[in-house]
Amino acid sequence: MQTNRQQKTRMVAVIGIMSAVAAVLQFLEFPVPLMPSFIKFDFSDLPGLITAFAFGPIAGILVSLIKNVIHLLVTQSGGVGELANFIIAAFFTGTAGIIYKLNKSRKGALIAALSGSLVSAVAGIAANYFIIYPIYYKIAMPEEAILGMYQSILPSVDTIFKSLLIFNLPFTFIKGLLISLICFIIYKKLSPILKESKAQRDANREKKSKQ
Repeated sequence: MQTNRQQKTRMVAVIGIMSAVAAVLQFLEFPVPLMPSFIKFDFSDLPGLITAFAFGPIAGILVSLIKNVIHLLVTQSGGVGELANFIIAAFFTGTAGIIYKLNKSRKGALIAALSGSLVSAVAGIAANYFIIYPIYYKIAMPEEAILGMYQSILPSVDTIFKSLLIFNLPFTFIKGLLISLICFIIYKKLSPILKESKAQRDANREKKSKQ
């Protein structure tokens, strides 16, 4: 009973810390060559993925939600960019978290990361085409202007849907893979810190020393 309460308390604390880290990383965005100027790269999905691996998909999605709520305070897109970021990040961390929860191994983590990257890329196409861009057309920029930004890079693109397939789909997939790679590098060292209390770590060290 006490252990479960401690675990839940620790999970809430980690979600709060990771959300704050993700919010900071979201500010550190930068433009990507051969992409429209409104599409930028950041590493803010990394804390959400780490949290999803450590505590499950819901925890990872909560990190994605909180970081975007924080980012709303300084939004430059009327909240549309934050909505898009949350949808894609939720599919990424949620999918990866579910698969890893079912198979907590190196192979499971690899499958989880690849699946999360692919699902978020496909979900991003649907979300942008049916939800995000139509809202953006009404509050910020007409469809022709956005299409023109894609055409300035690739003139043969003649529809928004083709633009999303050619530009956004690979961008989101590759972004997911890069974030997953960083997660693989640091997760093993972070996992004990995230999951265990100091007392538990001391007990584990003492147990190992007696073996």
